[in-house]
Amino acid sequence: MYMSDDNKPIGWWLKEVDRLLEDSFERVLAADGLTRRQWQALNAAAGPESIAAALAPFLTGDPAELAAVTDPLVERGWLSGDELTAAGLEALEALTAKVQALRRRVTAGVSDQEYGATVGVLRRMTENLRGSVV
Repeated sequence: MYMSDDNKPIGWWLKEVDRLLEDSFERVLAADGLTRRQWQALNAAAGPESIAAALAPFLTGDPAELAAVTDPLVERGWLSGDELTAAGLEALEALTAKVQALRRRVTAGVSDQEYGATVGVLRRMTENLRGSVV
């Protein structure tokens, strides 16, 4: 049965946005030989959170899975443990410009207020589901 866009539930839209975001990020980063998870690892290394903590929602918790993300970054000289190297910082700055351009495209026509409201609603729904017992 065909369902018009107006009748599609939130779960459909969440899956579609997730799929399109993953595809878009992979295409943007592929030119630099990176995956989205590797971008996230570099970005996490520049912040206060550990790479493992930042990637936890996207990985199973298997250390080999995390190593598969970070080892190529170490081999490129961009990471040393959880720390960005000077070359890693330079790469992150160049990649950030590409990611910001993609984010602008994704949020075109969406006001800061709409974006904030959407994130707030999704956060509350997440909290509701985490606290629910089914």
